[in-house]
Amino acid sequence: MTAPTVLFVCVHNAGRSQMAAGYLRHFAADRVTVLSAGSLPAEQINPVAAEAMREEGIDIASAQPAVLSPEAVRASDVVITMGCGDACPIFPGKRYEDWELEDPAGQVIEAVRPIRDEIRRRVEALVDELVG
Repeated sequence: MTAPTVLFVCVHNAGRSQMAAGYLRHFAADRVTVLSAGSLPAEQINPVAAEAMREEGIDIASAQPAVLSPEAVRASDVVITMGCGDACPIFPGKRYEDWELEDPAGQVIEAVRPIRDEIRRRVEALVDELVG
């Protein structure tokens, strides 16, 4: 069986989607292929999001925000959006979920930790579902 591919999408691909991708890589390792992208990618990862993930022992600081492409969506089995609105292309046969999460952009670490923790909870449930 081939590993399922999960694509996390948010606007800037600098916070929520990168935290989710970091957790999924950490928890699922090579059992899931992980992609992340943004409809309007930022220049760099949100440093507060990177700090929050460092507290969990996961380094996302070197990740590079990427632009969302139809090819990435086409290659994915599961597409999880986080506030990107209608920017995500829809392809038949794909599983789509929208995770409503506060945007960590411009937030202090104390405000980002609960967002990070909710992302972790959702990613852990996703791992259980996809790979048991």
